Amino acid sequence: MLQAKAIWALGAMSGTSLDGVDAAMIRTDGETIFEFGPSDYRPYTQDERATLRAALGRWPGDDLDAALQVTQDSHIALLSQFQGAEIIGFHGQTLAHDPRGRGTHQLGDGDALAEALNTPVVWDFRSTDVDLGGQGAPLAPFYHFACAKYIGATQPIAFLNLGGVGNLTWVDPSKAKPQDPGALLAFDTGPANAPLNDLVAERLGLDCDKDGALARKGRVEEGALELFLDEPFFRKMPPKSLDRDDFSLMLDLVRELSDADAAATMTAMAATAVMQGMEHCPSLPTRVLVTGGGRKNPVMMRMLSASLDCPVEPIETTGLDGDMLEAQAFAYLAVRVARGLPTSAPKTTGVATPIGGGRISRPT
Repeated sequence: MLQAKAIWALGAMSGTSLDGVDAAMIRTDGETIFEFGPSDYRPYTQDERATLRAALGRWPGDDLDAALQVTQDSHIALLSQFQGAEIIGFHGQTLAHDPRGRGTHQLGDGDALAEALNTPVVWDFRSTDVDLGGQGAPLAPFYHFACAKYIGATQPIAFLNLGGVGNLTWVDPSKAKPQDPGALLAFDTGPANAPLNDLVAERLGLDCDKDGALARKGRVEEGALELFLDEPFFRKMPPKSLDRDDFSLMLDLVRELSDADAAATMTAMAATAVMQGMEHCPSLPTRVLVTGGGRKNPVMMRMLSASLDCPVEPIETTGLDGDMLEAQAFAYLAVRVARGLPTSAPKTTGVATPIGGGRISRPT
């Protein structure tokens, strides 16, 4: 087991938005963030993105050779550029997530990655949590707790990640440890960028609605928004999590709308889902710090600011990097796994007691 000392850890994240691989280094003992290191990003090519998209919804045992090759090669190409990492946190590519059914599936081979990079690799972070009754997601909240401490927060704050799926972490930084009762509440809020990306890819051949340019020209269809909010997910108490395609009905709800109106309506759906989720927070946070691609969409940010009763800011206002936060999170969680520390708790994933997950692969 790893000793309680600060080491350099490298984390990698490929999210459900299928844009590419993020990688970042931090120096941590798995509890405190001491220093941030270099970071980088490798976008997927159109062919790679198409291969991964075709594998969404598939489980182990399906024909996934092509998708696995993309996942492994893209991560090795990026991670091999970093020097000095003593451990690597490898999330893999989520293809399916059904915690109350077949489980959760992150594609990737930690053994092969450890051999290729000649460095211990922590991977398969979610399975143990799911096996023990948790949702297996979100897993970044323990890192959000460390970030709240790092920026010197003293009052409750919230971290809102708007990637493919939206997730919210409410943090009380007055608590000593992330697993302490009352320290955290975390859950998926609803769809965020994934269905919007699918819409513009299907209709216009674009990767995303860059800068909200399309949504800015459109009008929100209130009837579609009301039907969206009828989904039973919004009435569930947290913790709760989603698969990327759980809200595929969103595309049906906007099928008859113009491109601009459909984009505006789907952006409003993502923002309204966050507003609904905020009602579950133990207290109103002093501010909401937004990470992920959604914070770069001015239309999304305006909608959030208009609907929430506290300041909504890109996380960069605190000096943190909203593009690399999840990659950093898996670097941090890798050290926790190696130290035998918990990585999830009842109020983050719904697991019965704080537990640690992840497998460690070492090069031979």
